[in-house]
Amino acid sequence: MKNKVVVITGSTGVLCSIIAKSLAKKGCKIALLAREIGKAESLKNEIIEAGGIADIFEADVLKKEPLEKARLQIAEKLGTCDILINGAGGNNSLGTTSEPYLSQTDLDNNDPNFRTIFDLQPEGIKSVFDLNFLGTFFPTQIFAKDMVGKSGCSVLNISSLSAVTPLTKIPAYSAAKAATSNLTQWLAVHFSKIGIRVNAIAPGFFLTTQNKTLLTSEDGSLTERGQSIISHTPAGRFGNPEDLISSVLFLCDDRSSFVTGIVIPVDGGFSAFSGV
Repeated sequence: MKNKVVVITGSTGVLCSIIAKSLAKKGCKIALLAREIGKAESLKNEIIEAGGIADIFEADVLKKEPLEKARLQIAEKLGTCDILINGAGGNNSLGTTSEPYLSQTDLDNNDPNFRTIFDLQPEGIKSVFDLNFLGTFFPTQIFAKDMVGKSGCSVLNISSLSAVTPLTKIPAYSAAKAATSNLTQWLAVHFSKIGIRVNAIAPGFFLTTQNKTLLTSEDGSLTERGQSIISHTPAGRFGNPEDLISSVLFLCDDRSSFVTGIVIPVDGGFSAFSGV
């Protein structure tokens, strides 16, 4: 993998920052895509201080023109893209219900912050779909162009265990990640004759900036939802970002050249457990 150019969206997130550092240690040249360059500076510096190669390029995964501009800048500074990691994603509270199950009394709740499925607004649903689905589709459109005619190129998408078994309270996110998994398979077939592999990983529950307050209390104890998750995870814990590395390296490495169109769950057995 030495000297391969890896483009990473969502690079400042907890999971993708670990992925970036791991690939840099393998000798890859890392192109960090970020909407705000300042947020990626510390990651870039950390990679460089460890002896790696990295640079930051400003782009929004939902805007094709900045993505195209970043593509040209990356090609000039680091070389054309060999591996694309579509790590941008996330949820929006406007696409989330307040309770896992709808009850008759919920319909009489006058709290403006309380949401049933009937209260979810189009902008909330759309923002989640745009970020997770279009935020994967558009970068692939742009950067896969540079992979045509080269060998050892691949795309790695970040799906979710909720793509297979939708989680309560987050209908938009679960559906958007299901679409991402479906797109992964479609792209794998579409690109198969020109040698571009497309795979995905489906992380289970990792403590990130977005979900930490939902799963743990200020004193570090588990919330009710956090406890429910752990009780349904055979491994008995949340994932550590480092748990993703082996699957990422496997799917990006040329030694998996006959592997395309798969989604690997990295979830401590959550998706395999029936709850009984």
